Amino acid sequence: MADPEIKHSESDSGGVFHTTIDGHKAEMTYSKAGTTVMIIDHTGVPEALGGQGVGLKLVEAGIALARERGLKIMPLCPFAKAQFEKHPEWKDVLR
Repeated sequence: MADPEIKHSESDSGGVFHTTIDGHKAEMTYSKAGTTVMIIDHTGVPEALGGQGVGLKLVEAGIALARERGLKIMPLCPFAKAQFEKHPEWKDVLR
């Protein structure tokens, strides 16, 4: 599978990274804690897209945004938390 196009939208209180592949929407949502912390609270990938790395791409998009803006990430979502444990190179953005 080619890299999916990840889109981002946000509000004052949080945001979402999302992609749609073959009609199936996957997303990762976050809330903001002040001006320096992103709290990843949900990652949802439909069963039809499971095992293809879509969830990982969503988390990576969040990490790129955090690095760009100098933010820290608190991964409350079990999937995101597990990915942080597998990727020690992300510790620069881990809170």
